[in-house]
Amino acid sequence: MLTDSFDRIHDYLRISVTDNCNFRCSYCMPEECHSFMKQDQLMNAQEIEALATIFVKRGVRKIRLTGGEPLVRKDFDKILQRLSALNVELLITTNGSLVHKHIDSLKKAGVTTVNVSLDSLKPTAFEQLTKRNVFEQVWLNILMLLENGFRVKINVVAMRDSIEHELFDFIELTRNYPLHIRFIEFMPFAGNSWSKNKVITAGEMLTAVQANYDIVKLKDEPHSTARKYKAIGHEGTFAFITTMSKQFCGECNRLRLTAEGKMKNCLFGKDELDLLSALRNGNDVEELILQSVQSKHAAMGGQFEKGYQHTEATQLVNRSMVSIGG
Repeated sequence: MLTDSFDRIHDYLRISVTDNCNFRCSYCMPEECHSFMKQDQLMNAQEIEALATIFVKRGVRKIRLTGGEPLVRKDFDKILQRLSALNVELLITTNGSLVHKHIDSLKKAGVTTVNVSLDSLKPTAFEQLTKRNVFEQVWLNILMLLENGFRVKINVVAMRDSIEHELFDFIELTRNYPLHIRFIEFMPFAGNSWSKNKVITAGEMLTAVQANYDIVKLKDEPHSTARKYKAIGHEGTFAFITTMSKQFCGECNRLRLTAEGKMKNCLFGKDELDLLSALRNGNDVEELILQSVQSKHAAMGGQFEKGYQHTEATQLVNRSMVSIGG
């Protein structure tokens, strides 16, 4: 098992298969000119399988494929097929725009849950956020996933002066659709213009929802980052991911691989170890993995010691979200 110095067992690996994306969301991708990695910098399908196999050998039981946007990668279906043979729970996070091209591969690989990033239900606002006019395709693909029996989670990045206008619209989605809406507190990454004033907390959103709906608290799953609720009479659920206002690092079981094979033991951590170079050079990858796990900080990569209210984005050392993996 992959156990850190705080006795946390890590059995969940998130693998970014590309830093490329067909959307241009400002909270994820730096506003300045952004260049993507060259093909030979990325892990190829065989290397992704090889590294994932080592993690599975050490106790990983769940793997999520992310990007950028994972479905823009031309050999995504091949990667999915290789990983499906590892006998782990396999999931993906996507912006939903290309799901219709991969639905059969997802089913064949045994994927049962798909997370779709969707920050607005209004086509005009959606286009402003993503710089792409494809809201209708994304929504049709969400319906397609539901029709094909997938469990669908909608990830909504909640930013002040934005989410307030659509909070109830997202809650209304759960009335007739078995969707699981997750409101994510706005997090700081390189180039995303984060400030503490843009953070609207889960507590604030919950207070607003409670004033308009009769809701019940649901039981949260072990290691879950989401605090789940349900509006009485609704088919679906909603939840809050409280990364900024109430961190949940004490139960963290997650590790990350970037698209070029760097291991990050925390989303907010600045430390990385190069597993891909070690693999290509025939060096001991497993030892590097153990080293990374053992060096994991108690909370938030050691960068939010005074809480987000007393944090300045310019003081943080990290990548952009798109180059880490969703």
